[in-house]
Amino acid sequence: MSLLAQELAELIRQDGPLSVSRYMALCLGHPRHGYYMKQDPFGTDGDFTTAPEISQVFGELIGLWAASVWQAMGAPASIRLVELGPGRGTLMQDMLRAARALPGFREALSVHLVEMSPVLRERQKQALAASGAEPRWHDRIDQALEGPAIIVANEFLDALPLDQFVRTPEGWRERLVGLDDEGRLAFGLSGEPDSSLPLAAPAGSVLEQPAAASEVVATIARHVAAEGGAGLFIDYGPARSGFGDTLQALQRHVFVDVLAEPGDADLTVHVDFARMAQAGLSAGAAAHGPVTQRDFLLALGLQQRFEALSRRATPAQAESLAGGAQRLIETGSTAMGELFKVLAVADRNLPLLPGFDLHRLPEQG
Repeated sequence: MSLLAQELAELIRQDGPLSVSRYMALCLGHPRHGYYMKQDPFGTDGDFTTAPEISQVFGELIGLWAASVWQAMGAPASIRLVELGPGRGTLMQDMLRAARALPGFREALSVHLVEMSPVLRERQKQALAASGAEPRWHDRIDQALEGPAIIVANEFLDALPLDQFVRTPEGWRERLVGLDDEGRLAFGLSGEPDSSLPLAAPAGSVLEQPAAASEVVATIARHVAAEGGAGLFIDYGPARSGFGDTLQALQRHVFVDVLAEPGDADLTVHVDFARMAQAGLSAGAAAHGPVTQRDFLLALGLQQRFEALSRRATPAQAESLAGGAQRLIETGSTAMGELFKVLAVADRNLPLLPGFDLHRLPEQG
């Protein structure tokens, strides 16, 4: 048993089973034993690899997207560039480099990072030391939002806790984390059905309620609707809502039992992009997308950027660039280009944002 597993078992003995959302929150954010509080999980030596670590082109295109949004806003003299869950700082580093392509944008922006992990804050500080950005760190999203803002969240919503309910003959019963006869963590169901969930579904269906992710999107949507700007969310999950258990654990790039290594494995869920878009609309913002990551990046000019970099690269570097770019847009139900979706919430006064007008996709040979 991990140290956190022992602590969770004792907590369950004292207070009863945990909701799935509380289990996720403790596994990821426990002050001493939480997954994100004690390690750098990124890259080949960690547990997973994100798009900014795969190719610099990803971050550069997002930086150009932000610059285009700033221009569409009327190029305000001061604007916040906010990133939620900035990882190692790689995405922000690449965004800032690309930001210099549009005169005035780099000078107008201030950088704000929302990060709870002290380990990752240090990595971000090192990555951005030479950028001249002088970033500010925040524990909460609301602390980072002030005035016009462009907010970027890559693989952030998938780590936010959610609750799960299972359809039984008696109705929807909440899925809980308790203990089996041998004292090990085990899933069970609440004793009484939840009458607030009248949705019809076959027995055994799993319904996920992503309240935390919806609130994040709504918070950002309310802000950009009132103060100007846009929020960009890139994550994996379906474009349409449905039933299913998407809770998963990853350790050393391999899927493991979600109850086996609490605090030592990453826990994530698939993002319900239809619900996220509705959260943005209900909060008063416009919703752009969702579209697939492949379509979004191609519409932003991934192919052209790759070709420009390749012309200045050695053969080995060009091969690496090609592999990274292809991985970002690869098709297939489990490939990044198709599994990952992109959604923006924005000030309703802005035109259709870059990357979402798929009628302007460049022709692909």
